[in-house]
Amino acid sequence: MEEELKCPVCGSLFKDPILLPCSHNVCLACARNITVQTPDGETPVQSRASGSSDYDYLDMDKMSLYSETDSGYGSYTPCQLKSPNGVRVFPPATHPRHCSLTCPLCHRSVSLDERGLRGFPRNRLLEAIVTRYQQNRRASAASSSSAVKCQLCDRNPVDAAVMCEQCDVYYCNACQQRCHPSRGPLAKHRLVPPPNQAAGGGAASGGGGAQQPPATARKPATCVDHEVENFSMYCYSCKIPVCMKCLEEGKHAKHDVKTLAMMWKQHKCQISQALNGVSDKAKDAKEFLVQLKNMLQQIQENGVEFEACLVAQCDSLIEALTRQKAKLLTKVTKEKEYKLKVVRDQITHCTMKLRQTTGMMEYCLEVLKENDPSGFLQISDALIKRVTSSQDQWVKGALEPKVGPEFDLTLNTDSLLQTILQLDFCQGKVEPGPAVPAAPLLQLEKCCTRNNSATLAWRVTAPPASPIEGYILELDDGNGGQYREVYVGKETVCTVDGLHFNSSYNARVKAYNAIGVGPYSKTVVLKTSDVAWFSFDPTTAHRDIVLSNENQTVTCSSYDDRVVLGTAAFSKGIHYWEVSIDRYDNHPDPAFGVARINTMKDMMLGKDDKAWAMYVDNNRSWFMHNNSHTNRAEGGITKGSTVGILLDLTKHTLTFYINKEQHGPTAFENLDGVFVPAVSLNRNVQVTLVTGLEVPKNTKQ
Repeated sequence: MEEELKCPVCGSLFKDPILLPCSHNVCLACARNITVQTPDGETPVQSRASGSSDYDYLDMDKMSLYSETDSGYGSYTPCQLKSPNGVRVFPPATHPRHCSLTCPLCHRSVSLDERGLRGFPRNRLLEAIVTRYQQNRRASAASSSSAVKCQLCDRNPVDAAVMCEQCDVYYCNACQQRCHPSRGPLAKHRLVPPPNQAAGGGAASGGGGAQQPPATARKPATCVDHEVENFSMYCYSCKIPVCMKCLEEGKHAKHDVKTLAMMWKQHKCQISQALNGVSDKAKDAKEFLVQLKNMLQQIQENGVEFEACLVAQCDSLIEALTRQKAKLLTKVTKEKEYKLKVVRDQITHCTMKLRQTTGMMEYCLEVLKENDPSGFLQISDALIKRVTSSQDQWVKGALEPKVGPEFDLTLNTDSLLQTILQLDFCQGKVEPGPAVPAAPLLQLEKCCTRNNSATLAWRVTAPPASPIEGYILELDDGNGGQYREVYVGKETVCTVDGLHFNSSYNARVKAYNAIGVGPYSKTVVLKTSDVAWFSFDPTTAHRDIVLSNENQTVTCSSYDDRVVLGTAAFSKGIHYWEVSIDRYDNHPDPAFGVARINTMKDMMLGKDDKAWAMYVDNNRSWFMHNNSHTNRAEGGITKGSTVGILLDLTKHTLTFYINKEQHGPTAFENLDGVFVPAVSLNRNVQVTLVTGLEVPKNTKQ
């Protein structure tokens, strides 16, 4: 509960607390330190959603440029002073009428009237609870037979001489001078005598024990506007206690006004009801923490037992299992560390929420002991909201373990010797019985790759009692990353297109039926081609395009330029292909490059924003994209020439070659996405595509 009784500015127990309009409290002296002067006639700056108190105080600092005698010029020096809790403090305001105060917790600002800080009600209820808490703490310290020891002495700690209220640490004189000097950022910290010394002077001489001083009766609360009048009514509209003179003066006319005693009892009943729910949740949280701590021990024991079993199984196999054993042990250790981390994180999170809830409950119980209706009603609305909000934190599932103590890993030691190197843990626990399908068997002799496509085949080893409804095929990303589903259906053969070239993919399959999903098969590794083999695509070509030679040779039946695309698509890696000039009549301008799949097919390649190309005649060439012509270069093509295209998606560049020599600088940069090879030509040109080539080594930027 002590955190509830500390001022957010100085970090010490409240002294003369005042209640702000936002229902938060600060010490009266601290309120003077955080009060700033505002320009005449301006309202204070409201706090931002960022939650940064420095931001709000910075704006308030800027207001201090102005004054009633301002000449139009000024200087601005941000305030650098801070309280022990890190809240910025300011020099005393010279014009109390034009001052504002910002709450250090919620950052809401309020302007002070002519009464200044006296306009805020004094939280007598909180003051009484702090006094009672201090008395109980002193009495408890006085009853202790042993003195408080210094917490920083290395050996043979001596009696503590002081305690820092902000650090909550006891120091002897030597350690205080060495570790907590009264200078620099520690100068603002408050050093007090230890509780046993503070309480020692107050012990009664006759009884031999600590005597708690009797509680003094407090005077009834009086109206702020009519100091001789006691509060007797409560304005439900304004949420404040009022006196009879306030009602006679008509300040609360047409407001819903009720008796103070009735509202006091009503709000006490609401807090009590809300506390019942929070108390139940706190009890459940304590039991949950015990469960989590027991689970830590279970995970440790199960982990040790599982590791020992794994070592025994691996040691019984032949020497070929030695390398695989290390991998399996690593997986078990990772699983154990993951479970331990999850449970520890959950314990830390739950302990923090429980400590906050318990502290608030103790504070609310102390509030309910008070017999001051007006003081109670000053804070009851905010307290009810806090209790309700605290109860909402314990949502469904918050008190359930995120992981279990069991290790869901199954090792099958009955495998054949030739499959030892593929030995791995099954995903999930395999329950005995024919309920779910067994793991399918990948038929390695039928699994193959071609270009950037992979074909996989599998079969069922033992039909389950419940018929198989389908299979789920999964591949990773070619870099050992997360698996993703690429096929779901009843077929036992599947071809996956559009993979990356020069990449190794891990594939696995599992079966499912009406009962559930079975375990995964063993993993097979499929490597795509190092280089791309492809042809021209007749399905996407313009209708005037004429293909031959198994779609490797292309010409056109029109005098206008037409576009034809390749059958391969690239999004990763480095790729090179060439186009040989079989026929070249009347000096046309064929274009070569890459394009998106939806580029225009009835115009020269590069005239829209979906193609990047080099068009060339018998003397010179240009780069073109989005109908923009750049980088004219001397040198053209004739019959028998070759044009090479280098697409480097690691550097995101496109480079061209003529007769094996780089032609001009790198044509295009910052290329990103999926690209297909492309050519545009007319009836005066015929070219043949050559693929599966190695990348040139003499590329220049």
